[in-house]
Amino acid sequence: MNFCSTMPAYRFTALDTAGAEQSGVLESDSARGARTLLRSRGLIPLQVEGIHEEAAQASGRRFARRVFNNQERTLFTRQLAGLLVSGLPVEKALAALAEDADRAEIGNLLSNLKSEVSAGHSLGDALAQYPREFKPIYRALVSAGEDSGDLGLVMERLSDYLEDQQALRGKLVQAFAYPAIVVLVAVTVVVLLLTYVVPQVVGVFQGAHQKLPLLTLGLIAVSDFMRAWGWLILIVLAVGAVVFAQAMKLPGPRLAFDAMMLRSPLFGRLIRGINTARFASTLGILGAAGVPILRALQAAADTLSNSLLKADAEEAIALVREGATLAQSLALHKRFPPVLITFIRLGEQTGTLPQMLDRAAVQHAQEVQRRAMTLTTILEPLLILVMGGMVLLIVLAVMMPIIQMNNLVK
Repeated sequence: MNFCSTMPAYRFTALDTAGAEQSGVLESDSARGARTLLRSRGLIPLQVEGIHEEAAQASGRRFARRVFNNQERTLFTRQLAGLLVSGLPVEKALAALAEDADRAEIGNLLSNLKSEVSAGHSLGDALAQYPREFKPIYRALVSAGEDSGDLGLVMERLSDYLEDQQALRGKLVQAFAYPAIVVLVAVTVVVLLLTYVVPQVVGVFQGAHQKLPLLTLGLIAVSDFMRAWGWLILIVLAVGAVVFAQAMKLPGPRLAFDAMMLRSPLFGRLIRGINTARFASTLGILGAAGVPILRALQAAADTLSNSLLKADAEEAIALVREGATLAQSLALHKRFPPVLITFIRLGEQTGTLPQMLDRAAVQHAQEVQRRAMTLTTILEPLLILVMGGMVLLIVLAVMMPIIQMNNLVK
């Protein structure tokens, strides 16, 4: 008799009735079945992942580079949501989207997902094999939709979330694109003037053995330094950028830098607003989909780009696990905005936490857009003034010897 099991194995993390975290391995026909089995044992599943998926992640992904860009992923989610809401099964919906894919890479990926679903795996399990393409929040929402039986509606909400994030990102890029272009043009113009134009013009005055003004002498010194050591400046800047990037991978320097940015009077509130809107939106959509609060909090914390706020969120997870309210936990260090804490407290008191989080996310996203526009309104004239001032100094340094020469002739 063959005692070997043919059922796939799943590694799980769950909470028991006392709130303690349990982990282990069990066998089931699907991830959904594994979650059902855990609930029958009195456990609340936090994470269920097929062991074959871990092996796939350890041995490398099927695609060496990203297949979807942000716009393509959002479009795929919207199209899949529409097909599922219209009543088409997941397998057929994926097959239809694979046939209509604009690029072969996307078609191959969707065909692989369809094959996994046809083999009996859930869509969430299939997506877990491609963590570079589908982030934890994406997979968590899909799994929650499958568990609730409303995958189409959850996918629609997910597509709304992705579209909102993409729109906010686009508005921020649009707001800061012009100042970035102004800075690039200003640096290019000044470097060209100092390294090419100024030496040719000033050389005429030096040949005339004329006593040059202090401003002109200073300009000549800067020009000579740029021509002689310009390559060294570029090397130092490149090495500095590499050292900075490596330092940002270390917890200590990254925490110190993020703390400094949060205290910055110019960008602090903007950074806090961006992270708050992302955190509230993620937590709200996961909560509305029925994802357990601890799992939803962890996914929302993972979206925070500021390590100081992320540390606060992870500390809040531990406090919530011990029985504290979310509002109290996030308000502990007073780094999250008071408006968010107020919305969360109201949501917890009235039982409408997902809705309140959505309102907080919308309010902070609008505040981010207003602050971005205010910053660019201030930065644009300042940058133009700085650029004009630098060019004016160069012009004066060149013109002053000419004026002196004319006076001597007279």
